[in-house]
Amino acid sequence: MSFNRNIVLFSALTLSPAAFAVTGDSQWGGEAELGLVTTSGNTETTTANFKGKLENTREQWHNLFTLQTLHASSKNSNTAERYLITAKSDYKVNDVSYAFGRFSYEDDRFSGFDYRATETLGYGRHIIREETFTFDVEGGPGLRQSKPEIGSRDSETILYLSGNLKWDVSATSVFTQDLFSEIGEDVTITKSVTGLKTQINGDLAMKMTYTVKKTSEVPVGIDKIDTETAVTLVYSF
Repeated sequence: MSFNRNIVLFSALTLSPAAFAVTGDSQWGGEAELGLVTTSGNTETTTANFKGKLENTREQWHNLFTLQTLHASSKNSNTAERYLITAKSDYKVNDVSYAFGRFSYEDDRFSGFDYRATETLGYGRHIIREETFTFDVEGGPGLRQSKPEIGSRDSETILYLSGNLKWDVSATSVFTQDLFSEIGEDVTITKSVTGLKTQINGDLAMKMTYTVKKTSEVPVGIDKIDTETAVTLVYSF
């Protein structure tokens, strides 16, 4: 992974020490997800995915850091390998709105790109805030850097939009629907993640997710639509 100077500076400003300082009423929490499928016999495949999430809330700040990895292989060759890092800071403006800074870096070895990175500043609003149901929307301008496997690095302006829904279906089950879109001058990327998490015992839960990602322009030989179905065990702390 090779982060350029602008990306590092943006990340440092957005995720400032003041936002993450462990003082006052600072609260930490997070999740770790792991899914693994292995087959043998006529078909020998291994698929593993890991997701980690770390959150911190202090005064008017809410900070989120996530790491996602996916690895799939068939016999001695890799068929999928992806790494996604996201860092986000929200600053509470009032009870229903907040300003945010967001940074993401994706390295997908089978996408036709060495990496894609985005930096966004914007505004978010809590449209619905009930005990068992929440719905938030966000939007703002940003930049995206893309480095194809063949060709030179490209940078473009984007408009970032997202909607996040959470519904406590029961005392032990939570349904989530997250929709993200990066509308660029040349390329638009849209991603939908539908999830259902069910508590098993204490801090352990099972989670099922269905992800659809569409990229408007891709290198020759690469599909525009990617889908992923995952079943994972989740440990909350």
